[in-house]
Amino acid sequence: MNTGYKTILARYLTWIDTLGYSDNTIACLECGARDFLQWLESKQIENIANLTAKHINEYHHYIETRPNKQFKNRLLSAAKINHLCFANDKFLEFLHQYGMETAPTPANYRIKISEQERINKLEVFTQQEIKTLLGYIPETYPIHIFEIRQAKQAELRLIFALYYGCGLRRSEGYNLRIDDVDFDKKTVFVRQGKNYKDRIIPMSAGVYKELQDYIYNFRNRLKLNHNRLFTGCKTTIAQRLKDLKKACDDENIQAKRLTLHILRHSIATHLLQNGMSIENIALFLGHNTINTSQLYTHLI
Repeated sequence: MNTGYKTILARYLTWIDTLGYSDNTIACLECGARDFLQWLESKQIENIANLTAKHINEYHHYIETRPNKQFKNRLLSAAKINHLCFANDKFLEFLHQYGMETAPTPANYRIKISEQERINKLEVFTQQEIKTLLGYIPETYPIHIFEIRQAKQAELRLIFALYYGCGLRRSEGYNLRIDDVDFDKKTVFVRQGKNYKDRIIPMSAGVYKELQDYIYNFRNRLKLNHNRLFTGCKTTIAQRLKDLKKACDDENIQAKRLTLHILRHSIATHLLQNGMSIENIALFLGHNTINTSQLYTHLI
């Protein structure tokens, strides 16, 4: 990226930091702006002053037709495209705030996501498959020495306790601190979840046991410069799930995607199957309305 674009990107990051967005949203906006500026360079547009509405339309076409780097033979998902469009709108808004009067106005372009399409793409795990995955945790990392193997397996159990047992979002689980877990009240306190909402989640007996084992037998013995439950970075958490899936030889599990959000969808589906009301599931997941939670009624 040329020097001019690097300077603009740095000023843009300072600007969005003042808007009060969460760290996760800021990271998404930065990624979107960087992607757009790199695309401009690939089109030999080296000066932001030369940006026109035609370029914005061409960029929209580009992100709709470019290959998905994560999944071969697939395009970007509608949700990912909409995230990039939102980031592009916010960047154009910044350019106007920055004093660039000739900058195109935000296009507010979005792809409509079909509710049925969302449902069809969601392949949650059955309750038996969750048990199968948990049963494979002791079989992961067989070539590592005991101390390293134990630490990696402990984080895998933590992942299932938080993202399946508590239904947390990715950033909610990653940011959870040791003092957010209250064993006396048997609750987990989620700070500043989506839309800056706090919520308190009751621990099941299984989650209570797993968190106690993790905190007292593993996490409290480590001296780190933070008090988050997870010891590593976000990519490390995702890698743990990849390692577990690799260790599992169940064909049905191998045919599905294993992600943090799929674990969240799975617990919501299982709670509904077990008789929990849609209103309580919405509270459990931190949804603004029960309309979002209605998705799980279609899944079952």
